[in-house]
Amino acid sequence: MIEQAFQRLFGAPPEVVVRAPGRVNLIGEHTDYNDGFVLPAAIDRYVWFAGRGRRDRTVRAHALDFNDAVEFSLDAIERDAVHSWSNYLRGVAKFLEAGGHRLSGADLVFGGDVPREAGLSSSAAVEVGTTAFWQRLMNLRLDPVEAVKLARRSENEFVGVPSGIMDQFISALGRRDHALFLDCRDLKYRHVPLRGDVKIVVSNSGVKRALAHSEYEVRVKQCRQAVEQLRSSGLEVQTLRDVKLADLIARGKSLDRIALKRASHVVTENDRVREAVRMLEQGDLKYFGKLMNDSHKSLRDDYEVSSKELDALVEVAWKQPGVLGARMTGAGFGGCTVNLVERDAAEAFAEAVQKGYQQALGLRAEVYVCQASDGALAT
Repeated sequence: MIEQAFQRLFGAPPEVVVRAPGRVNLIGEHTDYNDGFVLPAAIDRYVWFAGRGRRDRTVRAHALDFNDAVEFSLDAIERDAVHSWSNYLRGVAKFLEAGGHRLSGADLVFGGDVPREAGLSSSAAVEVGTTAFWQRLMNLRLDPVEAVKLARRSENEFVGVPSGIMDQFISALGRRDHALFLDCRDLKYRHVPLRGDVKIVVSNSGVKRALAHSEYEVRVKQCRQAVEQLRSSGLEVQTLRDVKLADLIARGKSLDRIALKRASHVVTENDRVREAVRMLEQGDLKYFGKLMNDSHKSLRDDYEVSSKELDALVEVAWKQPGVLGARMTGAGFGGCTVNLVERDAAEAFAEAVQKGYQQALGLRAEVYVCQASDGALAT
């Protein structure tokens, strides 16, 4: 499809075709910007890129999902307030150039089936896909983790969104039928096998995450305030990653009510991620699912980033046969839930969740039965 779109728009076949997946985070929410642990999986929903080089320094980009196009020069890369989708491409090109990689111009087309504004990291897929496109087109030899850092830098410094590194990391380095256990402090990672008799089912609430950006920034600030209050009590920590549950219990009175709730989520969530990895490696998916359920309750009650729609989807999911665990995924306030479901029950589960959500709130949910897939830079 992407090749045909390129041929139709530019009158010639593409030289390069790459794809970058969206992702779900199985467990470890709002821990990445606290230097914590996460366990995401890349999913088989992709943003595809097709393109070819030019002899000048002009980039002509067409976004199929927006039915929109832009043109810009690699000699003067600036943010575009009108065609804001193009800033993800521009930022990657700008930082590749700043890193000493002189690029040629290009004609490119991109689009795919990662739902936008749903918490499945469509923006990271665009950034990672753009990085993979330039690598392939220019035969660049980038260290994979350095490529991930560059994609994240594009989002943080050029687009202006203060995200952690998890989304770009898993879109680049996911592995088929595996989750990825990532330490967001030192970026050490390992792939953890997902058994073949389970499916990852994603339920999209259909609610755009209107509050997510502003409230995300509020949560980042609240976590920093919790760290400052713990330091004032005499605890030597850099981030909430360094706080043990026993420390939090002993020094909880030194935190204000909100700071204590936010810190409680992050500290217990980090513990849940490490335990979840052990459960996956031992094949205990039942207990893994319980940890997912506990994560949702913590996000709902302590971190306060869920919504009535996400809660409804999770509560319907918990009642279904074959479900091992269910929780909200992503920043919150809308978007998606992630469910781990026995393979033979997955299709019936998807239908039941759609029906239950409709009955509970009168809303329609899109449900995607997924499998863990390879990232854009997987080898």
